[in-house]
Amino acid sequence: MSRNLCKSCSRPEKACICQFITPLDNSVHVVILQHPSEVKQTKGTVSLLSKSLKNCQTIVGEEFCHNESLLTVLANYHCFLLYPQEQAQTLTKQSFTSQNISEKPLCMIILDGTWKKAYRMFQLNTFLQNLPRFQLPQELASSGKYLIRSVAKENALSSLEACCFALALIEQNNCTINVPSKVIDLGQYQTLLNKFDQFNQFQLSFVPKSHQP
Repeated sequence: MSRNLCKSCSRPEKACICQFITPLDNSVHVVILQHPSEVKQTKGTVSLLSKSLKNCQTIVGEEFCHNESLLTVLANYHCFLLYPQEQAQTLTKQSFTSQNISEKPLCMIILDGTWKKAYRMFQLNTFLQNLPRFQLPQELASSGKYLIRSVAKENALSSLEACCFALALIEQNNCTINVPSKVIDLGQYQTLLNKFDQFNQFQLSFVPKSHQP
């Protein structure tokens, strides 16, 4: 017997996440390159993120060198990759100013997948390696609250968290970071992150207590 699915989020009605969708008008365009294994991952955050951001598109695949949608983006936007690694620059409020970027609108590309799969996507798509690469400052990278999914590396963030942190920094939406207490206010994106906390608890409600983190 088939389950009734929500027409908006395509999830079973009892697991519908529409209550957590938070409409936000982001000025920086976001492209999510999503590994196929993540599409039906109920613990994934891309569905909530993409339905909340006004300027966001998700492209599913593993190799994108000939993807027309992405090629169009690369041609029409000043693109950078949010991907933590040693060679990446640390993202700051001053990373993208009128003095150091082109006249094209700004676009942030993120990879959605496990660490292993995201790395494979990065290696398969050489054009990604040629884009400017940025990573979040440590005080943000260590502030994740992704409770519902085990991660392979310390300070791992969900795609939603990483995207919101980065957008808040770039767009300077009254973003404040108080160290070492780590009291963080991310402007308009704080609203979505608050909903993300509720999303975590909602997903945990389907997990037996003996298996909860």
